[in-house]
Amino acid sequence: MPKETLNAAEVREMLIQVADKIIESEPILSEADRKLGDGDHGIGMERGMNAAKAKLDTTEGEPLGKQFMSVGMAMMSSMGGASGAVFGTLFRNGGKALGDADSFGAPELATFLTAAADGVMTRGGAKPGDKTMVDALKPAADKAEEVKDASLPDAIQAVAEAAEAGKDASSAMRATMGRAHTLGDRSIGHPDAGAVSVSIIIGTMRDYVMG
Repeated sequence: MPKETLNAAEVREMLIQVADKIIESEPILSEADRKLGDGDHGIGMERGMNAAKAKLDTTEGEPLGKQFMSVGMAMMSSMGGASGAVFGTLFRNGGKALGDADSFGAPELATFLTAAADGVMTRGGAKPGDKTMVDALKPAADKAEEVKDASLPDAIQAVAEAAEAGKDASSAMRATMGRAHTLGDRSIGHPDAGAVSVSIIIGTMRDYVMG
């Protein structure tokens, strides 16, 4: 049965499900990164999400914004490097923007993703079209703003589809940032590994909401 809103305990459950899915997806993420980078993205994300799960074990009863922030801080402190910074920023900035929210519906989804995308773009300097995680995250945030008056199930379905489409679109892009940019035209034809991670994160949030 789809959930119309989430409380703090349900947000925590959802984030544990997200962490488990990323850990399970390590081989997919590592393979995506081997095509464009040094192949360690999946291992880094696995490490970050294991740290996030350990942190979430200690956050029962905390506000929902703090649940997201805890994931971000755990990823930052355990992963290091560019991925730790930007994925940590995604969760930390998004959670901070939620403030004192006591329920998570379509408006809060838009607040979270807009702050997450803005934070990631500011932190990493990437913009849409650079073949980075932003190519999945920014379309998801834009779609969330567009559908923030819808029900949470309808909104998150549309947002997950936007993230997936953005990830797919990154395949046709020429990388302009990071290690992948040294490949030039050889970077075309493969999706960005960070965009794959974003699509899995948002897709798993959708799966939790849809029950």
